[in-house]
Parts: sequence; structure tokens; C-alpha cells
Amino acid sequence: MKRSDFIKGSLLAAGAGLAGQTFASTNQHTANMMDKGKTFNLNYAPHQGMFKNYAGDNFLDEIRYMYDLGFRGIEDNGFLGRTLDEQKKIGDLLAKLGMTMGVFVVDGGQNWMPSLATGKQEYLDKFVETCKKSVEAAKRCNAKWLTVVPGFYERRLPWGNQFSNILTAMRKGAEIFEPHGLVMVLETLSDTPDLFLQQTHETYALCKAVNSPSCKILYDIYHMQRTEGDLIANMNRCWDEIAYIQIGDNPGRKEPTTGEINYKNVFKHIHGKGYKGIMGMEHGISKPGKEGEDRLVAAYREVDSFL
Repeated sequence: MKRSDFIKGSLLAAGAGLAGQTFASTNQHTANMMDKGKTFNLNYAPHQGMFKNYAGDNFLDEIRYMYDLGFRGIEDNGFLGRTLDEQKKIGDLLAKLGMTMGVFVVDGGQNWMPSLATGKQEYLDKFVETCKKSVEAAKRCNAKWLTVVPGFYERRLPWGNQFSNILTAMRKGAEIFEPHGLVMVLETLSDTPDLFLQQTHETYALCKAVNSPSCKILYDIYHMQRTEGDLIANMNRCWDEIAYIQIGDNPGRKEPTTGEINYKNVFKHIHGKGYKGIMGMEHGISKPGKEGEDRLVAAYREVDSFL
């Protein structure tokens, strides 16, 4: 074969492959939009940026696009850091569309959160101050759940003293949130072994000790697959304290169907338990651009088809 013919053939094949990918992506987007307005069996909640290639950079436009795709909730971890005008506009739009606000983070900055285990008064005061600020922010978007991460170990103190210090902080937080019907959900993470809460049973014990309807568990499926596995059994053991659930496949922390977790079975189980809360989509997207956004929606339609 002549070299020129080989190059020409290669270019034609590459072009055909690219055209095929574009056609497949276009077909998937068309299929997604044919389900326009069709809700899911569970209340999956995307976050800002998940649909920026279709909806643009304006978060309000993206929320409208999420609604058109059938989503009825959102998450906005950084909501507390938004301007008051932004908070109000987001809250007003959610109310207009009948969408639910998921968690935002009770974020007082990185100087206090890792230090609640120390029992130092300045860190406790900062936590209490941030909880009070969070109450006002929650009112602007009709939020109910707020993420709290108790933080890191204090290696110079025995475990029991650390637990007691964090318990004191969580009780003060619950006292602030309870009159307003708000729920701080404690998140157990897998990011580093230095975090005080590593597994669900530890968070369960802390919530039982706080003994308040305003202190419950945020069960992040991705993190818990990494630290303990046995997802359904561990959820069942702690179900009475789980108030909020987040999603991410493992490995990679991308959308369901990209990793090892059988999300169709897990979602079927959660639905069967009568769960009516938010399912926060706190994960990345496995492919870039519009193709990735189309695949994201298709993945959720696939794993949500458990009935």
C-alpha cells in the first residue's frame, strides 16, 4: 500500500470514528431530553458545574436545566460563602420550581474544624458562631440539612477525651438548629486516616450520644465503600440515624456505573426502606464536555430503573 493511501485511509477511519462518537452523543442527548420533566424514583441532587456545557456558567440557568432533565433537588456545598443576593436568588428559584435544597457545609474555615477534638474554647466558639450564621442562610433557600465534619484527631489526647470534646460541640450545634427544624448531618469521610470519624458505627454512636433530632448521619456511599464496604448491612445497622445520603462510585468517585458498586441494588434497597430525602450527587463526571453530561444522565436513568 502506498504511504499516501495509508494516511488517507487512516484519516477517513478517524473521521468516521469521531462522527460515530458525535452521533452517539447526540442520540443520547436526544434520549435524555425525551424524558424532559420525568422525575426519578429517588431525589437525586446535582451540584453546580455538572451541566455547564449545556446550561452555561450561570447557576440559575443550570438549575433550570437540571429541572428540565427531571431532577428535583440540588446540592450547594459552598452556599454559605455566597453573597446574600445570590443566596436569595437561588432560594427564590428553587421555591418557584418546587425543588429541594440539599446540604450546604457549615464551614467556619480550616482553622477551627480540625481542632474541635482539642476542646479549646476558641474553636468551639467559632463553630457555634458558624452554626448561627448557617441558620440564617438556610432560611433563604428553605434548606433542612447542613453538613458538619467534626474534623481530625488530636493525637495528644486520649480518644475518650476527644470524643467528649466533639460531643460537647455537636450538642451545642444541635441546640442552635433544633428550634428551627434544621438537621446537621455528620459526614464520615475516607480522605485521610487522620479524620476522627472513620466508619458509620462511630458516627452512629456520636449521634446517639447527642440524642437530638438535629444531629444525624450523612451516609456517603463512596466514602463508606472505601472505609468499610458491606454497604446495605451497615446502612441497616445505623438506619435510624441516617438522614441524608450522598453518591459516588468507587474507584474514581464518578457517576454510578463507572466503578464497583452495584448502584441499582443499593438504590432499590434505599427506596424499599422508604427513604424520601435527598440523594446528593457529590462526585465527578467520567467524560468531558457534553458527552460526559449526557452519559451522567443516562447512568442515573439506568440505575434508577429498579422498579
